[in-house]
Amino acid sequence: MAKQENSMLNPELLIELANNKMPYGKYQGWTLYKLPEPYLAWYKQKGFPAGKMGILLATLYEIKVNGLEYLLHPLVKK
Repeated sequence: MAKQENSMLNPELLIELANNKMPYGKYQGWTLYKLPEPYLAWYKQKGFPAGKMGILLATLYEIKVNGLEYLLHPLVKK
């Protein structure tokens, strides 16, 4: 778990959340930071996927439930 917690503090993850797209599922093609909070809460309950996508979604969940989405807005590439 310590490795995942350290990964969640990586500033590059924030850039990825602001610009990468969801690769699969109901919200395929959506920019990650735009995913709705209920969808992320569903993943939290079900279990985030393994690997990098799981880390990204778990990080985004924490950002959203703590009202910190504004931190991602300046990182969006125009």
